Amino acid sequence: MLSAALLCGTAADALASKPASDRGDEVILHAWSWSLDTIANNMKTIADAGYNYVQTSPVQACYVGEDGGMALFSKPGDSVKGKWYYYYQPTDWTIGNYMLGTREDFKAMCDSAFKYGVKVLVDVLPNHTAVDHSKVLPGLDNAVGGHENLFHAAGHTPIRDYNDRRECTTGEMGGLPDVNTENPDFQYYYLQYVNDLINLGARGFRYDTAKHIGLPSDPVDAKAERNNFWDIATGREAVKGLSLLMPDSLYIYGEVLQDRNVKEKEYSEYIDVTASNYGHALRHALEKGAGSPQELIDWNNPAGADKIVTWVESHDTYCNQHESAGLTDQQIRAAWVFLTSRQGGRPLFFSRPEGSTRENYWGTNRIGNRGNAEFYHPEVVAANKFRHAMAGLTESIAFSQNGAVGEVARGNAGVALVNFSSDKQKASLPCPLPDGEYTDTVHGTSFKVAKGNLSGTLAPLATYILYAK
Repeated sequence: MLSAALLCGTAADALASKPASDRGDEVILHAWSWSLDTIANNMKTIADAGYNYVQTSPVQACYVGEDGGMALFSKPGDSVKGKWYYYYQPTDWTIGNYMLGTREDFKAMCDSAFKYGVKVLVDVLPNHTAVDHSKVLPGLDNAVGGHENLFHAAGHTPIRDYNDRRECTTGEMGGLPDVNTENPDFQYYYLQYVNDLINLGARGFRYDTAKHIGLPSDPVDAKAERNNFWDIATGREAVKGLSLLMPDSLYIYGEVLQDRNVKEKEYSEYIDVTASNYGHALRHALEKGAGSPQELIDWNNPAGADKIVTWVESHDTYCNQHESAGLTDQQIRAAWVFLTSRQGGRPLFFSRPEGSTRENYWGTNRIGNRGNAEFYHPEVVAANKFRHAMAGLTESIAFSQNGAVGEVARGNAGVALVNFSSDKQKASLPCPLPDGEYTDTVHGTSFKVAKGNLSGTLAPLATYILYAK
């Protein structure tokens, strides 16, 4: 009655053959704008929910905006001032800022993570300073031999064409002056910061605006000799006798937002990259209430399935123009289960603000507070644990004829079912599970598999996890 599309791609097969440590069955929680204390105090919940990593917001010294107000986002006339993005405006590369906590708080958070078996990813941003670069602290200026040596030759010239690699990697982005990341003095100073984070317990990094930091094949700035930042940042090279600590034990990925003339494949030779186009495809499926093999099977990233970080939404899609903020929490959960049940990528769950609604995106509007409860919703947790249980098993994907129901099967050991629509759906899909009656682990809903076909009824925007008997 219903048709299906099955996938047994070469990328998936290659992933299945890798050792367990490389299978990419890990899951990341983005604890966006949580304070370091808040993360530490919620570490057991994070671990119990099945996350391998917790990603912090930037912890380096930053611009103090609006008198140090702690609002996520304030408007003129608001009683509490502040903007979340001030921590994306570095004034020095030392640990601790007024928004998230101190160096001691960072160490305590890492200790808590170690206790519960969670690894800490730190959002780092060597590409630029604060918009008001006069606020850069003397220690940074002195480290690079003077303020003028901190920036690229075109570092104060706004980017006009983001697909021009010279402009993209050496020009000013959104008012943020572009740091000369090829200056050995800066590299040495920055690497001390990274190694300090590692010594305190960090076990990986997310590189903000990574596509704005040049690759060896990119044009070289007039104030640089060669583009070797990524060799330094990943431990392939030393700078002035200093090397990245324990590079083989770190997980590093970069914000490489997809567009024309973006070198995802070359970046992936150094770090994992973000599958931003796939996130857009997932959100599009949610908006129309149906998926399809054409848009939801291919990862649409030249880096390949084992070199990408995936998401339904990111902090940028939520905050900037609120591209994804109108999607309900239920919609986000549905797409998360589909995404996380798949074999490739490393899924990242964005923690929306505490108290947020579709009418009030900022919720209680306070930096430091824990996000809403969605990160440990039973459907989210079930998907995280399904991913771990299915490590190394090849995926097959099927959709109902109307696209409303998606199925991710992993070998013949388990199946995840997702209703992308806001209507109840009766499904009949090919299924590799042995014949029998199956009960979903979250809702207790029954499904039947007979002669290689699964049948049952799915509630609106609901998800279901089935394990082979």
